[in-house]
This record gives sequence, C-alpha cells and structure tokens, in this order.
Amino acid sequence: MSADTDHDDRNVHGDPLEPCCTDPATGALRDGFCRKLDRDPGRHELCAVVTDEFLTFSQKRGNDLVTPREHLDFPGLSDGDRWCLCVPRWVEAREAGVAPPVVLEATNEAVLDEIDRETLDAYAYDDDTNSSADDEE
Repeated sequence: MSADTDHDDRNVHGDPLEPCCTDPATGALRDGFCRKLDRDPGRHELCAVVTDEFLTFSQKRGNDLVTPREHLDFPGLSDGDRWCLCVPRWVEAREAGVAPPVVLEATNEAVLDEIDRETLDAYAYDDDTNSSADDEE
C-alpha cells in the first residue's frame, strides 16, 4: 500500500493489481490503476475496454467520456480504449445489454461485492482475439 492508496490493491484473481491504462492515465488517482479508494464514491475499480455502444450509453446518462477536456488533461475516449469505470455504471450498462469487456487482471477485487466472478468471467476481455468471451457465444 502506498501513501496515496487506502488498500493493498489486488485484482479479481487475488494477484497484484495490474495497470489498466496510462495513456490516457485512468483511475481515481490518474496513475493508471483501478484502485479501491475510500474517498472515491464513484468506485472507479473496474478496468474495461470501452466500446462505441458503451460510450453512447454513458453519454446519454450524463457522463460524456468521448469529448476531450484539456483543462482536465483528458483526451476523450474512443472504441478500444481501456478505462477504469465506475462499478455502478458498468452494472447499469450490463442490465441494458451494452457492458464493455472487462480486463480482469486490472480490475480491483473490490468489485466482487457488487459483481460476481461468473459474470466478470463472462465479460472477460481476451487480448488474443480482441473480444470478450461473451462475443463468442
């Protein structure tokens, strides 16, 4: 645990948390990790590979992740970018049928209190095929 984090972050496999994305820098601390932080009410703990469907869904709900915001050093996201998502937004997107694939190695184990492992496995991002396991069904 570093001075900036609240927990010894581990991924959903129980291994040390891997970075989600550093370009652009994601996570509540903008250090590339989807950390569990007591001071992060949004719970940016789930690493996803965003899709156009998800970005449109999120934008319609008031969270525009596409538009660049220079004052926040945010270039805007596009299809295929990795980003630490808020757990409740991913759950909402799943219920709407537009949840993006999840990078399990970079997703904090803290999400397991809201999303079961079987569900995460079904949405696991596969680097080899650039798809989620869900797409293969």
